[in-house]
Amino acid sequence: MFSLISSMRSVLVRQQNVDKLRSLHTTPLCEAARKGTREKARKKKVKVEVKKVGFIPHNQRDKKVNLQRQNLHFDDSWKQVPQDNVYVLKYYRWPVYTVAEAIQCHRETHHPSIYNVPNAPLNVEIELDMQAEKKNRFVDNFQRMAMIPHKFDHGEERKILVFTKGNVCYLKTFLTFTLYVIFIMQEEISEARQAGASLVGGIELIKDITNGELLLSDYQFVIAHPNILPELIALRGLMKRKFPNPRSETLGTNLAEMIERFSNGISYTATKDEHQQDFGFISTSVGTLDMDTTKLEENLRSLLNDVNSVRPKREGEHFIKRVLLKSPPSSERLKIDAFKYIPEFYVKTSNKTSAKSNEALDQEDESSEKQQAIAAQ
Repeated sequence: MFSLISSMRSVLVRQQNVDKLRSLHTTPLCEAARKGTREKARKKKVKVEVKKVGFIPHNQRDKKVNLQRQNLHFDDSWKQVPQDNVYVLKYYRWPVYTVAEAIQCHRETHHPSIYNVPNAPLNVEIELDMQAEKKNRFVDNFQRMAMIPHKFDHGEERKILVFTKGNVCYLKTFLTFTLYVIFIMQEEISEARQAGASLVGGIELIKDITNGELLLSDYQFVIAHPNILPELIALRGLMKRKFPNPRSETLGTNLAEMIERFSNGISYTATKDEHQQDFGFISTSVGTLDMDTTKLEENLRSLLNDVNSVRPKREGEHFIKRVLLKSPPSSERLKIDAFKYIPEFYVKTSNKTSAKSNEALDQEDESSEKQQAIAAQ
């Protein structure tokens, strides 16, 4: 009886343990991976091949981005001319003012009753077509100094360093003796100082610069006379773009005129757009509103002629696209006709064509002379 009870007890305990295990493990264990797991792992091990792209020109790399950008060259020739004096500007062409009318409009807005800035600067904004003579070539950024007939306070501190020799020695050899002729050029140095040069000197200044006693960074412009050019070559590496040359009009014999240009002239810089290389922009000042209108117009004429002097030699296209007059603090910009002061188109003139025309004129003159001689007989 006791053995039967103990066997029944062991069966019940086992049954309870089995029930507990079943409550913990409700599903059978399956160590196989899910479907597609091994395939994913195999794909990760495969190296991704990088497709090599050939060379793309720099002007085509941002082709998709450039399509979204707006053309900076302003053209409203397709718009209609306004028939009334009150209209929405974006639907019509910009009105074109004369220089006198534009200046008068700015003077009205700067009246003491409005902006109260009667001596505000008159700024000029010039838009350029930087396309060069050859296709896909553009004019480089340039910085120039335009000489103007009427001075004004430009608000800039311009220090000018002038190099010239004080003494020039000429050697003349005759049959029996040698003659040394020395010309003292102190007048040139005094004229340069009177014209407004900050420092004038010769070889002694070159020595001071090489020794580090004189800093070129303290001077905005460097002007030189051709007589000191051989000694000045030693400073070419230090001067870099400041080195005098005829193209930048910093090397010449007329020192007084060059100093006058760089001390009182209009400094301007033409810069190309980063994304649209054929668009250039210039912003500078030609005077103040309290100056005489004719003086402002003459300064503007000198500026436009100086800008137009560096135009590329391409035929039949504008270099100066648009000229606007602006006077801060007002944001109003007034368009003027620039082609009243400069030629509108560039016309190529070759020596061959001129020679041919001269030959044709000579032949016509000879034939007319023969006809006159025959008529006289």
